[in-house]
Amino acid sequence: MNQKTIKIKYLDDSITRLKKIEKGDWIDLYVAENTVVKENEVTPIPLGIAMKLPDGYEAHLAPRSSTYKNFKIIQANSVGVIDNSYCGPDDWWYFPAISLNGERMIKKNERICQFRIIEKQPEIVFEEVKNLTDKNRGGFGSTGR
Repeated sequence: MNQKTIKIKYLDDSITRLKKIEKGDWIDLYVAENTVVKENEVTPIPLGIAMKLPDGYEAHLAPRSSTYKNFKIIQANSVGVIDNSYCGPDDWWYFPAISLNGERMIKKNERICQFRIIEKQPEIVFEEVKNLTDKNRGGFGSTGR
């Protein structure tokens, strides 16, 4: 396996340090300061980290599977994409949240979301054609229940 290095800067010494878990490919992220998430308003929850991702990679940020169950919030942009050029001294990471069920207090150092790094899409070219010739799968929503 080709190991990659990620340079990480923490907001301060009280932020929980990141570590790769033994099973799974996603790395948990923690809340950097107590944050009130209001109902039906987008609130950026500070994560207290900035990173320099390896060249050719980007980070995908998503809620943990327990985020809604534990906090009754969802991620405002469904999935966050952070490219490796977002790495300046003030390019801090945030989790944009919306409460669907009243005002919510999210406490410092709670596990709120997760990320993984993925290779960036290669350069592509679109070739316009009149027809596609592969076998038809049945159209949108046809893969069953």
